[in-house]
Amino acid sequence: MYAALPLYLAFVGTAVGLLVLGLAIYLMITPYHEIRLIRHGNKAAAYSFGGTAIGMAIMLYSTASGTFSVLELAAWGGVGLIGQILVFVVVSFLIPGLKQGIEQDKTSQGILLGALSIAMGILNAGALTA
Repeated sequence: MYAALPLYLAFVGTAVGLLVLGLAIYLMITPYHEIRLIRHGNKAAAYSFGGTAIGMAIMLYSTASGTFSVLELAAWGGVGLIGQILVFVVVSFLIPGLKQGIEQDKTSQGILLGALSIAMGILNAGALTA
């Protein structure tokens, strides 16, 4: 049991590191400040950011469970994160005024963005375990 502990720590450390990296990149590419908005009670930003985090975590879980190599987890996890980040890019083109909607706490837009991020995480998970 204890012999597997270093591998577990490497896997969880890599997955958490990738999640933090993915969320940091997401925060940098969005034209609004999710963390500040969330601190002020903005539900749309919380739904959007929360869904993004869940979608990324689902994809990273699937990638980690499908390999025994930390390097493979890092490589495919990075590929999956690109797909997750592209969700925001696509949704922002499909929904005019997304920036203003999130800033104005239009929960419907936050929920949609969060839900599509979770959906992409599930699709990514399936594709990365094939």
